[in-house]
Amino acid sequence: MYTILDCYTDEPAGLGVPPYIGTYPRYIAGKLISENKKYNYITIDDLRYMHLKKKNKSLKTDIKTYNRTGNVNKILNKTKTLIVICGVHVPGKYLSALPGTLHEVSKLIKDIHNARKILAGPAATEFGTRLEGGKKAEKTDISIFDDIMQTESYKKIAKYATIGADIVKKIQWETIAEIETSRGCRRKTGCSFCTEPLKHRLEFREVKDILAEAKELRKNNVMHFRLGKQSDFFSWSAKDIEKILKGISKLDVKTLHIDNVDPVSVTEEKVKLVVKYCTPGNVAALGIESFDEIVVKENNLNSTPEKSMEAIRIINKYGKSIGENGMPKFLPGINILFGLKGESKKTHEKNMQYLMQILDEELLVRRINIRQVAAFPGTKLYDDCGNKFVKKNKKYYWKWRNEIRQKIDNTMLKKLVPVSSVLKQVRMEVHDGNTTFGRQFGTYPLVVGVKQRLELGKYHDIKVVGHMLRSVVGEIIK
Repeated sequence: MYTILDCYTDEPAGLGVPPYIGTYPRYIAGKLISENKKYNYITIDDLRYMHLKKKNKSLKTDIKTYNRTGNVNKILNKTKTLIVICGVHVPGKYLSALPGTLHEVSKLIKDIHNARKILAGPAATEFGTRLEGGKKAEKTDISIFDDIMQTESYKKIAKYATIGADIVKKIQWETIAEIETSRGCRRKTGCSFCTEPLKHRLEFREVKDILAEAKELRKNNVMHFRLGKQSDFFSWSAKDIEKILKGISKLDVKTLHIDNVDPVSVTEEKVKLVVKYCTPGNVAALGIESFDEIVVKENNLNSTPEKSMEAIRIINKYGKSIGENGMPKFLPGINILFGLKGESKKTHEKNMQYLMQILDEELLVRRINIRQVAAFPGTKLYDDCGNKFVKKNKKYYWKWRNEIRQKIDNTMLKKLVPVSSVLKQVRMEVHDGNTTFGRQFGTYPLVVGVKQRLELGKYHDIKVVGHMLRSVVGEIIK
């Protein structure tokens, strides 16, 4: 018996943290099924819970053990091969899950002696993994593993991805499927910090294979989809974008969103197609990283500040209007990275200058993702300076981050969803005392706090009654 242990993954191109089901578990399940091998699926949460000496009895949801699947002891006793999926390359904050680290999972599986152990996912690459930004990749002895599972070609994935949709039957919670469309980077030399162009040459899946996978997932009752496992969704031609979006939208899905987009790839034609076929609340995560021209040049970033501003304007032009779920149809998201080569106090001044310009022009941005860069071996950043600038400017980061949160995020949020706005189909996810936090399904859904202890997994329509820095306070509409 084979067992897939999902420790969850987060990469520049690809998210597999619940409620997302990533590509790695599905592809591996497909490979096993194609070889007539029986398999089980468990999570890092299952192992954590199994090893707990004291079960959680607090009123706060323990996100480290929230996503459990079933009788782990029984499964592990029958397991002859354990495939561990692990690896985070873009650390973030997660509402209802916490990815496992190599260090953690190694300790949890060290006493499993009856099974061969195979490592898969981003941690199985030479770049390693890191759950926290601002630090180098985690150094862990992987001798506990008997083998490494390599990434398969798209020709093989075409088969595995479709039949691997079977894995969602083993998941207890409602999920959103991350769909891969391409790998690698359109540029020969990518951004200084990014592992994606180092892991893969630029390659696109066949449109028919993407649609076949989505169709099979839909047959297995998956209602939510994100075309997120690619470095730039707009690197596809407009013709192919329409084929993909139109094809999936015909499957009667509840959510159809995208993720990564390079600002320089944004065109009116492509934006209009996204607005036409996708569901509201959609976000294009723009890899801007910095509005400082010096940092842009030193790190070979993919867009100039002015190109980024133009992309933000185009997306707002067609996507700013409110959709049926209460959110704008399609908005830009901005990624800001601290710790890049050439960073100085002027970098923050430049970032604030352009972020204030976005507000002044009455443009909307769904979210600003701020994180400290993680320097991975093999990247240009690692070779050039490693964590030099992270360490040099670390004393400023909280101040810089807080200024963006206070002066930009909160103001933007009030423009985005004013008091009395109605957000439909908000799914309750976690408790914190007598407050319940929920989200709509989507690519970067807005967190909503309701001051009641509500049943988790249930949906409610919510009226916005207040704003926090990055989330909103709501009341149930009876």
